Amino acid sequence: MGNGIAVSVLDLVGMRAGESAGSAIARSVDLAQHVEQWGYKRYWLAEHHSIPGLACSATPVLIGHVAGATKTIRVGSGGVMLPNHAPLIVAEQFGTLEALYPRRIDLGLGRAPGSDFQTMRALRRDSKQSGDDFPALLDELRLYLGPERPGQAVKAIPGQGSNVPITLLGSSGFSAQLAGMQGLPFAFAAHFAPEYLYAAAELYREEFRPSEVLRKPYFMVAVQVIAAETDAAARRLFTTPQQRFLRLIRNQPVELLPPVDSMEGLWQDEGERAAVANRLRAAIVGSNATVKTSDPVGMECCCASAVFEISMNLSAPPAEAIR
Repeated sequence: MGNGIAVSVLDLVGMRAGESAGSAIARSVDLAQHVEQWGYKRYWLAEHHSIPGLACSATPVLIGHVAGATKTIRVGSGGVMLPNHAPLIVAEQFGTLEALYPRRIDLGLGRAPGSDFQTMRALRRDSKQSGDDFPALLDELRLYLGPERPGQAVKAIPGQGSNVPITLLGSSGFSAQLAGMQGLPFAFAAHFAPEYLYAAAELYREEFRPSEVLRKPYFMVAVQVIAAETDAAARRLFTTPQQRFLRLIRNQPVELLPPVDSMEGLWQDEGERAAVANRLRAAIVGSNATVKTSDPVGMECCCASAVFEISMNLSAPPAEAIR
């Protein structure tokens, strides 16, 4: 970007109504190839489970597929939900990806389940497991990705000594504080929790301690970005993510739906309108000129004394948006 801020993509691999997972994944590959040509820095894939309309449950598999179809762009997880997995397995998976695509793989880590409670139980198997053990899981994972230690009995092969770059993800202060204390990059999910952005950014800066990984804070913000030829055209395209969040709060499938001329008539009440507006209040929507001058997430405030990056929450758009 002209202001020096790196731009990346966060992809949930959204499916259109009636579309197969294979078709949605193919569109994500096409999107990754295009943004690579346009100079984007990263292409990250999310982890969500048991959510109709999203095809991003097997995140490492998708990362390998996208990395194999691109050449230079960094590809990674946005993120792997670490409490869902044994740290050794994550280290082996990402160690293998790093071996296949050297210096192109990122490991973004979160502590949320990425789905509902029942699905979390099915993933974790242990009813006592919770996100509170995230720091211990992180330490174990870093052990497997770092240099082999004397007397280390269990090793990640591949993985040991790969030093795959780790970024902590979060939507509150917990991971912001932990990332600062560990001297790791931090990515904030302003695409669905914008109300906590400023507090998390401030906490990350306050708690940051220089490390072998970073000398100063590195802060990323994920937001929705909709750009079109005119503000009106962008606002129309914006009705697609509005419909997705509306269906999400109604506990309905979240497939990508075509844009509509107006959301009026789709809301059941003012509460739904307010809930969706709150979730999307950090979104950047408008023409090229509007987007370039927008600062809805307080970029300058959040990136003070830090390296800053913006990650656009994108899925390959509806056919109408492509035209």
